[in-house]
Amino acid sequence: MKRLSLLLLAMLPLASPAVGQIPRSLRSNLEAGVPPTGTEVGLALIDLGTGDSLWINAQWRVHAASTMKVPVLIELAQRVDVGQYGWEWPVLVKNEFQSIVDSSSFQLLVPDDSEKTLFAREGEMVTARELARLMITWSSNFATNLLVDQLGASRIQATAWRLGADSIVVLRGVEDQKAYDRGLSNTTTARDLAVLLAAIVEGRAASDSSTAIMIDILTHQRFRQGIPAGVPPGTRVASKTGGITGINHDAAVIYPTSRPPYVLVILTRGFARPTDAEAYMASISAEVWAGLVGAP
Repeated sequence: MKRLSLLLLAMLPLASPAVGQIPRSLRSNLEAGVPPTGTEVGLALIDLGTGDSLWINAQWRVHAASTMKVPVLIELAQRVDVGQYGWEWPVLVKNEFQSIVDSSSFQLLVPDDSEKTLFAREGEMVTARELARLMITWSSNFATNLLVDQLGASRIQATAWRLGADSIVVLRGVEDQKAYDRGLSNTTTARDLAVLLAAIVEGRAASDSSTAIMIDILTHQRFRQGIPAGVPPGTRVASKTGGITGINHDAAVIYPTSRPPYVLVILTRGFARPTDAEAYMASISAEVWAGLVGAP
């Protein structure tokens, strides 16, 4: 596996990097790091206190898996802000969706979803806030598809692009097997996700009230074996994971008590087991914490 190359990206929708704010030793260690043989890794780090950033293979494009739920959350927040919807807006729970390939119907299956309770509520009205919570904290595919159907994939992508994540691709919801078989999948880069998380935290993605709701939802993430596992227990982390066969991602905002927050995104492909990818991401997260904050 060749060494990861450092990508210095220009024209980012963020403040100009403050030279030297991210320690040189951390830059060197992460740039020189070689992931396990047969794997690929993309990393993006933004210090929200200084605007400094570090990009390692950060434009590598890969299947987004459930990290695509971050731009869905942002689009919902923006539509609430302009009065088109409300956080308490009711949505009918109906397990029937259309493939983007031929508009044929498909259903989601309970065993394939990480969140099961929503299936028992079919035929009921559930608020957009509750769907957003299930989509992020439990990574509910069912809740995601219900929101994507209402908001529109093209609108979700356009909003992400306007915020600076200008290479993310949001074509559809999840579990559209016909689309997947034809290579029509949502894709992202580490840079895209880092830019979106930074936009949320800095209040550029939505109003103050909607920003607070989004951060609160992200902070209650249930899957914490990756980046959150690399920081001291009790540290506030707002994050979204994503994974399918051979692919495991984590995108997070870490809130140390002694300094401003920072964004860390790690995308991976090729690890033999999800637990291996999670352990690797936790080790990188611990190294970043030590470099930016100090020894736990």
